[in-house]
Amino acid sequence: ADLSSEPAVKHMFDTLSGTPFGPVAVVVVNHGIWPPEDVPIIDTTIEQWDKTISATLTSSFLVSCEYLRTATDSVEGKASIVLIGSTAGNYGEANHGDCATSKSAMMYGLTMPLKTEIVKIAPKGRVNCIAPGWVATPMVQEALNDPAVSGPILVATPLEKLGTPLGIANQIAVLFSSVISGHVTGQVVFVEGGCIGDL
Repeated sequence: ADLSSEPAVKHMFDTLSGTPFGPVAVVVVNHGIWPPEDVPIIDTTIEQWDKTISATLTSSFLVSCEYLRTATDSVEGKASIVLIGSTAGNYGEANHGDCATSKSAMMYGLTMPLKTEIVKIAPKGRVNCIAPGWVATPMVQEALNDPAVSGPILVATPLEKLGTPLGIANQIAVLFSSVISGHVTGQVVFVEGGCIGDL
């Protein structure tokens, strides 16, 4: 689905609600783009800016809104949103200001009001955000293959390793658990090996 399109997001939730697994009880908002080219903010075109904001922030807003619209009594006690931010949203990322801005707005500007508003629809609903550091995924693998990129990342990470998709998924599972995290909402959890900031 084109998650930057409101009709497409609505259709996605309508389709999922009609399956044997519906309605959607919990949602992971984990999408966005990271243009691999280094572009300082002053050289960022409005087209690149708009594309990144739409693909990362606007789409997160649309998915979260439609989830809340379709939340029903059947998800009571389970309702939960976990947004996936980034350390770039906290520390910034030179030459990727569009990505850093969209992630920061998601982590703090969207997560915080959602955690207050979800309880008006689902009284025990929770909203949290995970902010990974560098994770070895296909989107960034080419950059990570360059020692000039991966070297400084590892030096700035006390655990001296990259994150893994499974490590992030495990943290998502912890936040979704109403047994383990039932009193945890409105939190930004950093999963970044102790990363000390912008490189």
